[in-house]
Amino acid sequence: MKISIITITYNSAATIEQTINSVLKQDYKNIEYIIVDGGSTDNTLQIIEKYKTRISKFISEKDNGLYDALNKGLALATGDFIGILHSDDFYIDNTILEKYANTFIKNNSDAVYSDLFYVNKDDTNKVIRKWKSGNHKPNSFLHGWMPPHPTFFVKRSLYEKYGKFNLDFKHSADYELMLRFIHKHKIKLTYLKEFTIKMRVGGQSNASVQNRLNANLEDRKAWKVNGLKPRFYTSYLKPFRKILQFF
Repeated sequence: MKISIITITYNSAATIEQTINSVLKQDYKNIEYIIVDGGSTDNTLQIIEKYKTRISKFISEKDNGLYDALNKGLALATGDFIGILHSDDFYIDNTILEKYANTFIKNNSDAVYSDLFYVNKDDTNKVIRKWKSGNHKPNSFLHGWMPPHPTFFVKRSLYEKYGKFNLDFKHSADYELMLRFIHKHKIKLTYLKEFTIKMRVGGQSNASVQNRLNANLEDRKAWKVNGLKPRFYTSYLKPFRKILQFF
């Protein structure tokens, strides 16, 4: 079973090497590693060049944002399952993809998700938030639930069937895609109950208060474009769940 891992990057020289190594050092070896760069002007490309013989596919060109870059990666992917690892994230140890593969096979899953640590960008041993996903239930999205997107591995055939990232969304296309796959189309989902990824704090949607407000507005739009109706409290519970991750 082949797993495609997609990393998108732009001027990520400070972190990209750790991301690359966390993929290439995995015990699981049937990996297609795809890197999509947005035309970096720092040392990112030179770092990637060091690993070019072990990177399956690489492109560097201007894109229309991170979700456009992710769609480019999805178009290149040929694996049975696809995972996304951003250029400032990394797997916590070398066994992660083996565990995902075993979980897919054991449960005949459409998608598998797990837990995630938010860590200090300068000291990745310092945990800021713990995103413990918990088990998905039929109405979980109505109660503000969502899995952490970097832990969300999906059958490639689902992207072909249900579509890729909706580029009308600038901040919450990951939420819209998971809402569409999990809540609307009711794919077979499995929870791998352990922490698998460390994510440095400071992602795009959390970069400013305005971005967070924009993301919340897009969360509501995600329900509308899919012909779904949230509860009146859904948009309030989603950020509340994030506050609980600090404790």
